[in-house]
Amino acid sequence: MQSFSDRLRSARIMKGWSLQELADNLDFSLSKQALNKYELGEMKPTEEVLRALSVALGVKPDFFLRTSNIQLGKIEFRKSPKLSVKEVDSVKEKVIEFLERYLEVEQLLNLDCSFEKPLTDIVYKPEEVDQLVSKLNIKWSIGFDPISSVIALLEEKGIRVLEMDLPEEFDGLSTYVGKIPVIVISKNYTIERKRFTALHELGHLILNIHPEADKERICHAFAGAMLLPDNCLEKLIGEKRKNIAIGELVRIKEQFGISVQAIMMRAQLKGIITYYHTLSFWRMIKQNKKEEGLGQYNGVEKCYRFEHLVLRLAAEEVVSLSKAASLAGMKLSEFRKLLDAA
Repeated sequence: MQSFSDRLRSARIMKGWSLQELADNLDFSLSKQALNKYELGEMKPTEEVLRALSVALGVKPDFFLRTSNIQLGKIEFRKSPKLSVKEVDSVKEKVIEFLERYLEVEQLLNLDCSFEKPLTDIVYKPEEVDQLVSKLNIKWSIGFDPISSVIALLEEKGIRVLEMDLPEEFDGLSTYVGKIPVIVISKNYTIERKRFTALHELGHLILNIHPEADKERICHAFAGAMLLPDNCLEKLIGEKRKNIAIGELVRIKEQFGISVQAIMMRAQLKGIITYYHTLSFWRMIKQNKKEEGLGQYNGVEKCYRFEHLVLRLAAEEVVSLSKAASLAGMKLSEFRKLLDAA
């Protein structure tokens, strides 16, 4: 159970501030030493101090009064080396805060949160992934056509997908809260990167990867196989190639929602083309990692479930509008507009 001191520390870490930085940004005279006493639980705040902390840290006053027992399980966290320890801690605290609200909404609606891992096979190498994806497609009744919305599929299968405003250096995060699977992606990604990252993190959640195997390569292969399943790629470009035109890759990207880089990696993994024959492609794409001007998938990748559940809470008057707005992480005026579709 969290106390005010825990909540204060959490809000400060979310902001990415030290105690001194918090003191410097307060519209109230409080020293670093006094703030430290609050975080140690040696002092209790007055209402005036609580309001000042709320404004400075960008949270509502009731944030400090909420309690939470959320503990993230083992975290698969992909990030650039440029992401500092302070930024990593900030991301983790933001994820916990979002999950607190998400799970509270589910509890208020008495929703079943159960999830069962669909695969049991142990994976040793990327080449084994295609067979597992075929099993998963059958078990989850996905089929072998392009996945129109990866996020919608994952949410339908009981996975909590959080889209958050996160640093460019953040790649993806997956974990369990108890038995509840969670995937975090950045809302600032391109649509193809959202799709690939979400499925890569799904791999971390549901694949039983041997401890000595290369997890990242296997999860990359898994994401590619989910987006281009079975023998789709061979049917599109043939079984053996010495060169693949960039225009071919762009057409596949627009149809299947997978980046041209991921398509080429999948072609190499499946032995359609050798690395030697792709060298010119990799030299070219190195200058355009974001694939600007190289087509775009026209589908939609957005997390709808959480927002829908909060609107349902308000519509059925399970909680007050102000409480629903707080759970949604919105101002009351913003939430009213969303509720009324104004």
